[in-house]
Amino acid sequence: METVHHKPAFDRADPSRKKTVLDAGIGEFAEHGYEKANINVIAKKAGISVGLMYKYFDTKEDLFLTCMDCAIDTMTTEISEVVNSDAKILNRAEQLVRTVQRTSREDTTFVKLYSGITELKNDQHVAYFAEKIERVSYEAYHAFLERAQRDGDIRPDCDTRMFAFFFDSILTTLQFSYVSDYYRERFKIYCGDDVFEDDERVVREAVKFLESAFTFSQAEVKHKNP
Repeated sequence: METVHHKPAFDRADPSRKKTVLDAGIGEFAEHGYEKANINVIAKKAGISVGLMYKYFDTKEDLFLTCMDCAIDTMTTEISEVVNSDAKILNRAEQLVRTVQRTSREDTTFVKLYSGITELKNDQHVAYFAEKIERVSYEAYHAFLERAQRDGDIRPDCDTRMFAFFFDSILTTLQFSYVSDYYRERFKIYCGDDVFEDDERVVREAVKFLESAFTFSQAEVKHKNP
């Protein structure tokens, strides 16, 4: 059962008001991080009184946790729509790369919120979100790699748990490369200053890289004689 961090009054609120409050919260936490985010500012941005905000949430922590749960639900939906399809694994991998590009360009707040978790000082929060967020992507990617291996779509000798980790790491790095200033510069150093002008090139080369990882065994790699 999901842990509920808000009060019953928030559940009874009009759906549009709940969305406004969560959007304001997600935006503030993404921009300033948990420690520096201000619940009074969030209330003002949401167009409600601070008193009403505290009728919805006991603490800033409860609001933060609810915002994170909302972001995780959005991420889960995005991943599930792709990995649960009947398309071949490389088609699904391509769609995931495109999803990362699209969501990172359309709304950076979720990615910033996600990356901000690494800066949390509360060990319980870190453990809670690591389990919730990483469990979602792990189970999705591991399941579709297992299925692909059973169907003979990928090399039979891969450790699907390890491959799920490396696959997710590639997507996470790509995600940060569209949002984080540091990672954007890193992306340009590796791939050229015009990398953000050609999404199709990024997709094409990412799929080539994944195809090699998924389909070529060590025995198939040709090495020159010393």
